[in-house]
Amino acid sequence: MARFPAYFFTDRVQSRLGECAGLGFSLCTPWNWGNFPVTMSEQNSTDGDSGGTIQTNPVLVVQGIGATGRNLLREVGSMFWFIIHTFTETMENMRRGRAPFRAASFFRHTERAGVGSVPLVAMVSFFLGLTMALLTGYQLERFGMERLVPGLVSIAFTRELGPLLTGIMLAARIGAAFTAELGTMKVSEEVEAIEAMGISPLRFLVAPRMLALFFLMPCLSVISSVAAVLATFLISKAYFSIAWIYFADLVLQSLLIKDIITGIIKSLLFGLLIGAIACHRGLSVTGGASGVGTSTTSSVVTAITVVIGFDTLFNIVYTVFSPT
Repeated sequence: MARFPAYFFTDRVQSRLGECAGLGFSLCTPWNWGNFPVTMSEQNSTDGDSGGTIQTNPVLVVQGIGATGRNLLREVGSMFWFIIHTFTETMENMRRGRAPFRAASFFRHTERAGVGSVPLVAMVSFFLGLTMALLTGYQLERFGMERLVPGLVSIAFTRELGPLLTGIMLAARIGAAFTAELGTMKVSEEVEAIEAMGISPLRFLVAPRMLALFFLMPCLSVISSVAAVLATFLISKAYFSIAWIYFADLVLQSLLIKDIITGIIKSLLFGLLIGAIACHRGLSVTGGASGVGTSTTSSVVTAITVVIGFDTLFNIVYTVFSPT
């Protein structure tokens, strides 16, 4: 950067001397003249410093990361012990020869989570199966490999999309309902009244809901896969002229027993996680009606995130230990 002209520098010095003339001789001594900016870069840096700079503290950044990790570990530990305590209290009551909860309560939640969710799960899976078969079929038809469409969709839904879609839909439909119900009971002090009668809320309120989702998830996952396969057959018959006998043979040849077992294991795991998260959020409600809404939203978001995260982790572990 070029320096200031001599006359500009002189005028600047003279104006500074005029300003400090009445402030004392010490401010106008020659050894203070070095404080004047000589170049344009020095002038810009001086003006920029007057506006203030953003100070970054690495300690505060590390502290924020540590607090977030601590809260995450606390949530994971709380959820783990919530499941353990529910299981132990249920088994303890059964060991004494008494029913852990009312059978009517279990079947009522089973009907809500299972029968009530069949139309939604079947419809979403049917339309997604149509879309997958249509798009993959047109791409594979260019290479004369449209016969791979039935096996591709059936494997995808049996191992991956069936349990995953079912878990997401149940987290949004049933998980939110469970959280809102238990949260309302918590706010209205019904949970405290149950505890005052000597009844464990985990055994009486949480166990039937968790077991209902745990046992119904595999059934809904199978319905999801069947709906997607039927949709694939319609597309294969209409656009690729694949007969039913040939279609069924392709599906049976592509599916393996371990694919079905993998989908069932995922469904059981997702059902347990969704039920535990929904009930835990419901029993942790504070703050009245607004707290119920906040916990319901948090329950749905957390359940969907956990389902997708565990699905990814399960696939990584499965691929490492069983690559074929």
